[in-house]
Amino acid sequence: MKRAHVYIMTNKPMGVLYIGVTNNLPARILAHRSGTGSEFCRKWHLTRLVHAEPFDRIDEAIVREKALKKWQRVWKLRLISEANPEWTDLFGLINR
Repeated sequence: MKRAHVYIMTNKPMGVLYIGVTNNLPARILAHRSGTGSEFCRKWHLTRLVHAEPFDRIDEAIVREKALKKWQRVWKLRLISEANPEWTDLFGLINR
């Protein structure tokens, strides 16, 4: 069974954030990197995957995505920094 993911993209540490949801994380990140993932990511050059949360069901992931989008920016920055202090691009870890 494929897992769904909520993910956060950025252009640099503490930069512009994009929160999305997908049932195919590697393909979705590749789409963002090629400029076909979303207009927002293309506009702001968001190519760095800095956070991803797996879910067993897409509806659970959508609920989490909507909740995260309502968070204050400082909370989002803290969430990323606690799990990924260097704001490392995680794409290499998921694309194995």
